[in-house]
Amino acid sequence: MKENPYDIPQEEKLNAIYRLTSGLVQQMEKARIAEYTQLLNSPWRLIWLNVLSGTARGLGIALGFTFFAATIIYVLQVLGALNLPIIGDYIADIVRIVQHQLELKTF
Repeated sequence: MKENPYDIPQEEKLNAIYRLTSGLVQQMEKARIAEYTQLLNSPWRLIWLNVLSGTARGLGIALGFTFFAATIIYVLQVLGALNLPIIGDYIADIVRIVQHQLELKTF
């Protein structure tokens, strides 16, 4: 048989409310809601952080792509040095296409 909520002592009710609110406070602190609202209230700081994070992201992408492209070029050079018939012809075609495109472009 269920207990009637009115039969529960006042102290137990307050303890239950305290536990619930303490749990909510801990969850809000983990979510960092206060810092987020402070950030929204200072638009210049928000803009600065977005510019900084965008610059860092762009720099990371540029460095990552440079490393990736250098690795691909190195592998193609090694394969070209082996004088493999199919791969060598393919690389020669790529070089011809790139040279043709460079000749067409006048900067």
